[in-house]
Amino acid sequence: MKKLTCLHAHHSNIPYIENLLKPYPIEISHHVDPGLMDQIKNNPNFDRQLAKEKVHAQITWLASTNPDAILITCTNYIALMDSINSPSTIPLIKIDEPFFEKICSITAPQIIVFTNPDTVDGRLARLNDYAKRNGINIDIDVRILPDAFSFIMKGLKNEHDALLAAFMDELIQTEKKVTSVAQLSMVDVARQMSAKHGIHIVNPLDALTKSIVDAMDLPIC
Repeated sequence: MKKLTCLHAHHSNIPYIENLLKPYPIEISHHVDPGLMDQIKNNPNFDRQLAKEKVHAQITWLASTNPDAILITCTNYIALMDSINSPSTIPLIKIDEPFFEKICSITAPQIIVFTNPDTVDGRLARLNDYAKRNGINIDIDVRILPDAFSFIMKGLKNEHDALLAAFMDELIQTEKKVTSVAQLSMVDVARQMSAKHGIHIVNPLDALTKSIVDAMDLPIC
């Protein structure tokens, strides 16, 4: 059986990955470390270089358990990893890259919705860099629902989802643009809104399966 090691900034991401990979013969090991997010939010003297060294050490430690691949679901971890060398030959799967590929395949103007303000700058910087490296021009309008993510951090997912659903309902009815959600915590609402309005809302989970099974040399189920 193949082994996948996951690094999350919050435990709420775990069920999404577990449900996504249920059909596959994969043993999944989850590691949750909210420390980086806490530093970014609460430390006015945040040392980016020290954070890079911490991330490199953490990835090295996870690689020492000899998984077949490592999945990183935290945007801020991924942003710090971009400028450091991989500590091993083990594939590192960055959750946002399949998402970026999908967004960059859309030529029409589009909206990306966030509920966690602390992930916006890092994810947009990576998205713009991805588009530039691939010679793609994207027309992105960013919307932030800043009060919702605090409910996720308190374990109140239903409250988060209700607030986000009301926001997206209004957005879909007033805007005529392709819409994406930027975080795993938003996937359930995105799928509900897709079904309700008969449209496709892009999310970071749907394109992830292929990246994982390709990295682990498994067939698509």
